[in-house]
Amino acid sequence: MNYKPPIILQVLPELRSGGVERGTVEIARAIVQAGGKSLVASKGGSMVTQLQKVGAIHITMPLASKNPVIMWINSLRLANIIRQHKVDIIHARSRAPAWSAWLAAKKTGCRFVTTFHGTYGIQNEWKQKYNSIMTRGDRVIAVSHFIARHIQDNYEVNPEKLRIIHRGVDLQLFNPNGNSASHMIELTKEWRLPEDLPLILFPGRFARWKGQEVFVKALAKIPHRNFFAVLLGDDKGHEAYRQEIEQLITSSGLEGHVRIAKHTHYITEAYKLSKLVVATSIEPEAFGRVVLEAQAMGRPVIATNHGGPQETVIDKETGLLVAPNDVEALAAAIENVLTMPEDLQKQVERDAIENAKNFSLDKMCEKTLMIYKELL
Repeated sequence: MNYKPPIILQVLPELRSGGVERGTVEIARAIVQAGGKSLVASKGGSMVTQLQKVGAIHITMPLASKNPVIMWINSLRLANIIRQHKVDIIHARSRAPAWSAWLAAKKTGCRFVTTFHGTYGIQNEWKQKYNSIMTRGDRVIAVSHFIARHIQDNYEVNPEKLRIIHRGVDLQLFNPNGNSASHMIELTKEWRLPEDLPLILFPGRFARWKGQEVFVKALAKIPHRNFFAVLLGDDKGHEAYRQEIEQLITSSGLEGHVRIAKHTHYITEAYKLSKLVVATSIEPEAFGRVVLEAQAMGRPVIATNHGGPQETVIDKETGLLVAPNDVEALAAAIENVLTMPEDLQKQVERDAIENAKNFSLDKMCEKTLMIYKELL
C-alpha cells in the first residue's frame, strides 16, 4: 500500500515556552517538510507565530483547562476538527488535552498517540487514574529510558505500544562554530564578565528542585575565587526563591563572583562563553536538554546522577555525574573541571560534540514520523 503523507493534529495546553512546546513546533516543522499537514490546537501563546512560520496551522482552544465540562466540550470541538481536516493521528502532549483528544479519537476512529514528558505526581489513586490517560495511546512515546521505566513501574501499559524517543538537540543551532561575535560581546557587557576568570554557567528557571541553592553552596566550598558564575533563568512564580538565592550569594561571600541573569535568546553564545555548564537538579529530569545543548557546543557538563542525564552524559568523558543534593561532591567536580589540563579539555570538547550527535533533532523527528507511518 502506498504511504500517504499524514495529517497530524498535536494538542497541548498552550504555546508559551518550554521543552514540550519546543518539541511540538519541531515536530510540526518535520511533518510539513515531509509533505504532510500539521495542525496544533492549544490555548495559544508567544510561540504561535513561530509555529505558523514553519507552515503549521494553529487552532485556539481552552485546552489548558482541567474543568471536566470544558474538557468534554473540547473533545467535541476536536472531533469536528478531525472530521473537517481529515486528520489521521491526534498526538497529545499533556494530560488535560489528552483526555479530550482520546474522547475525540474514539468518536472519529482517528489514531491516538501520546508523549509522556515527565513523571507527574502520583499522590493518590485518583491522580494516578488522571495521569493514566497518557498511557492509552495506540503508541506511547517516552522521552527517555528513565521515563519508560517510570511508566512501566506505575501504570498498566502494553510494552509493544511503548516507544523511547529521546528529545533532540538542533545541531545546526547548537554549533560551536556558528556563534555571533556581536552577541557574545553584548552578553559579556550585560553580565559584566571579567576577562580573567572562567565562566561557570547554570541554566534553568528558578525552582528549588532545579538545585540553584546546592550550586551556590558548592561554589562557596571551593577554596579560591578564581571563577565567575552566572545563574541563568527566569524566576516567574518563584520570585521568593530567587531572593533567597540572592541572600545566599551575599552570606556566602560570593558577591562579585556570582550573578543572576534573566533568560537570554543568545543561549548558544552563553554556552560558548562558558568554561563549563552545570545542571544539577535535586529531582530527576525527565530528559534534560541543557546537558545536551552544552555538549553540542563542546562544553563539559556537570549533572546529577539520576534521570535523563544518566543517558546523555558519558561520565568522565563528556562531563561528570554527581550525587543529587551533594554539596561536597559538586564542589569537587567543579574544581576538577576548572583545573583540567588544556589537552584533556580539548578531548572532552571533541567527545562531547560527538556524543550530542546521538541525540540530534533530526533523529528525534525521524523516529516520530516513523511512528506516524507505522500507525498508518
